[in-house]
Amino acid sequence: MKITSLLLVLFLACSSVFAQQSVIEVPKGYSDDIGQMISMLDNLKARVERNVRNLDQNGTDFLLDDHANSPGAIIYHLAATEAYYQVYTIENRGFNAEERRKWDTALNLGDKARQEFKGKPISYYLEIYDEVRAKTKALLKTKDDAWFKEKIGTMNIHWAWFHVMEHQANHMGQLALIVKRI
Repeated sequence: MKITSLLLVLFLACSSVFAQQSVIEVPKGYSDDIGQMISMLDNLKARVERNVRNLDQNGTDFLLDDHANSPGAIIYHLAATEAYYQVYTIENRGFNAEERRKWDTALNLGDKARQEFKGKPISYYLEIYDEVRAKTKALLKTKDDAWFKEKIGTMNIHWAWFHVMEHQANHMGQLALIVKRI
């Protein structure tokens, strides 16, 4: 009888967590479309973090092969990509010289990133990701759905942020594979 009760409690707890993760809700202070995007971006970020948050230093720096990127570098890459789309969509420009110095290695990855992004704990990369997301949320909170529909280049701004989301989803899968190989 006790095992049945325990299983029921575990099922209800897991169902509650799953239900919370399976709802897209507009956070307070955002327009509908932008708020839905923020909800989805935050859900993906949480799932990315779940894949890596318990990595030790060897796991953070792990490379599948000589051409791979480490989990730490991939997290930095996600932050750099999101930082790029902040300036691209909100200021209608690319990175300036200072921003390029800060983000280019993470944005492009490769040999330079394999040399530079090692020896730092996973928390270092997650803090950068947190800072960029906080800025994204603050910036997008000042915009509305009419702005989200505006064109920038060959896309609208909504599609640009959808691309940020799909980019994170792709790397989430990559991180899950890497973590299973560690």
